[in-house]
Formats: sequence, structure tokens, C-alpha cells
Amino acid sequence: MNLFEYDESLNIDRLCGIDEAGRGPLAGPVFAAAVILPKGCVIDGLNDSKKLSEKKREQLFDEITAKAVAYCVASASVEEIDEINILQATFLAMKRAVNGLSVKPDLCLVDGNQNPQVGIHSRLVVKGDATSACIAAASILAKVSRDRYMLDLAKQYPQYQLEKHKGYGTKLHCDLIYEYGVSEIHRKSFMKKILDRKGQPTKGEIGENAVASYLEEQGYDIIGQNYHSRYGEIDIIAEQGNIIAFVEVKARGPKSKGAPAEAVTLAKQKKILQTALLYLQETQSTLQPRFDVAEVFFTSGSGTQISEIRYIADAFTQNESNS
Repeated sequence: MNLFEYDESLNIDRLCGIDEAGRGPLAGPVFAAAVILPKGCVIDGLNDSKKLSEKKREQLFDEITAKAVAYCVASASVEEIDEINILQATFLAMKRAVNGLSVKPDLCLVDGNQNPQVGIHSRLVVKGDATSACIAAASILAKVSRDRYMLDLAKQYPQYQLEKHKGYGTKLHCDLIYEYGVSEIHRKSFMKKILDRKGQPTKGEIGENAVASYLEEQGYDIIGQNYHSRYGEIDIIAEQGNIIAFVEVKARGPKSKGAPAEAVTLAKQKKILQTALLYLQETQSTLQPRFDVAEVFFTSGSGTQISEIRYIADAFTQNESNS
């Protein structure tokens, strides 16, 4: 069943898709969009915004806004993110998008597994931007609108080179924060994730951010970092297609002995497996879990320059076969 067939199967006159963009970045607002497409409407090439090129998203943005029965893009500010946390700020942006529609929906389809309570009867759709046409349309409007906003911010704050990373926690962005400091466009509540007590990044944090950026370049969607349970912690949780990858990041200097992946012992693997199981139960994810290890090599023992990233997919299975 394709995206449009899914929406048609619901047989709802005014079906509204809701999605967000920008939950993970260190800077800028979080955006959300609500879109009502006409029944029977087909837009060629419509897909999850993360699977489309920037040029294609821009083209589809114009077609979606031209054909939509109604649409609205809204945001929640950096100050609101810091005050009420990113999840609640995302919900706030979604509510604003729905409230800004010129036509009241009969049903809202919300991407994800948590209900923002937008005041309209809603249905949660996990991986909705790859399931529903109206959610995919919303993902494109939210993504393009946020990217345009960040490009405008880049002109006002050229020292942070926002045009290159759109505010995400890439190594470049972190390095520029260390050099120029935290500004009013940065989410202060997110800074603890990248700065230690001396205001400098730890090697582990630099490595995790670098791996997250690497995965995004490979087409993964980063849905979580530093997920904690009573058993332990998972560094990165990422999705691609029908796979949900639980990633352990190991960083090493040039003089360290042994491969970083060797530090992921069977005891450590067990803790990661238990933590992942809790995550899957909480989110009710139906994706196929995979356990990966990312090895990050630094050029010096105390430096922050990365010489190489080695990514090992399905690492636990490989370890079992080698034991």
C-alpha cells in the first residue's frame, strides 16, 4: 500500500497530517506543519522529507501548498524549548499548526507514538511520514520551512555556519560553539549534552555527535541519544527503512591498545539489549532491531580532531560468530 492508498483507505473527507522538524538540533526553533490534502489528490514523488533531496523538497513544497485544502506551519521558540522541554515544545508547535488551519479537520494523523492532544480526534502513526501522504506532506512543509528559517539565521550569525548544518550537533557546529560561545539562538537546555564543567566537550560527546552526523549523511533518522534505563544507556538510536539501530559509540586515541569495539563486552551487550527491549516496549516499535558499534579514532589522546570513523552494523552477531 502506497502513501495515497493508506490515506484513501481511511475514507475521511478532511484528513490532516501533522509532523515536525528540528527536535534534535542545538539551535533554532522546532517547527511543525499541519496539512489537509484533497481526497483523491496524488502528488508525484511525495515521500518522507528525509528521503528527498533539498531541491526535490523545495519543488514539492510549492505543489503541496498549491493543492492543499488547508495548511499551516508553526513553531515553538528556543525560549519555549528551554522552559517546557523539547517534547512539550514540539507538541505546542503542532497545536499551533492545527489551530492555524483555515478548515477544521475531521481526523488528524500524527507522526510518532505520542499524542500532542491538538484538540481534534487523532490517530498516531509510527513512521507516519513513510506511511501517509498527508503526514509526508506535513514533514516536507515543516522541514523546508525550518531550513529556510535557519538560512536566514545564518546571515545574522555567520560565525556559526548554520547554512552547513542547520543547527544540528555536528562536530563543526560544536567546535564553533566552543570558539564563539553560546548565543541567544542556542537551546541552553541542550548545551549540557556537549559541554563539560570546563566548557569543553568530552571525547565521548564529540564522538557521539560525529557518529550521529555520519548516520544522518547515510540516510538514517536520529530519534534518540543517550537513552537511559535502569540497565544502562544507549548512545544513539537511529532508524532507516524497517531497521531501528541501537548504536554504541567507542572513542579511542592513537596510542590506545585494541579496537574500540573490543570494549563492548558480552556484559555490556547484555545491558544494551535489556535497555533496547525497554525502549521497544515503551514506543511499541515494530521495526527490526539491530545492534551496531561505531569506532571513533582521534588524532591525539587529548585532542578533539577525529581521524576516522568505522561503523560496524550488526556488531553483536559478528562478535558471536567470532567467539
